[in-house]
Amino acid sequence: MTGKSRSQPPPFRHDLRVRYGECDAQGIVFNANYLAYVDVALTELWRAAFGSYGAMVERGVDTVVHEANLHFRASARFDDLLAIEGGFEPLGRTSAKFRLWFRRGEEDLVEARLRYVFVDAETFAKTPIPDWVRDGLDPFVLR
Repeated sequence: MTGKSRSQPPPFRHDLRVRYGECDAQGIVFNANYLAYVDVALTELWRAAFGSYGAMVERGVDTVVHEANLHFRASARFDDLLAIEGGFEPLGRTSAKFRLWFRRGEEDLVEARLRYVFVDAETFAKTPIPDWVRDGLDPFVLR
């Protein structure tokens, strides 16, 4: 799943059940909802890394989305249980690439790639990623 090998499981996983209201007229998950699912998964990853996203922001660091890409392979439908798996590529100086794979059982459905830029929580000026953030995210870096 990391593009290198599927022998190692990704460092993060969150399961999500598709709700009826997230589906379009064709009965499949509306494409924009995958970005909402990314946000759910990332919120849970922040919780595991720092206790909550707010705990990171309280220490003066926030993130903004710089880029988002979705690659669709197959459709999820109402009541499917999705495994959302992934993690961060090695962190840059001020940004981090987040990769997630959405799976139903053994079937790959969607791959998401997002780049987040770290900013000062008050000014929103780009800022280097602090060491304590790097330490907290280290268990979630794709190896």
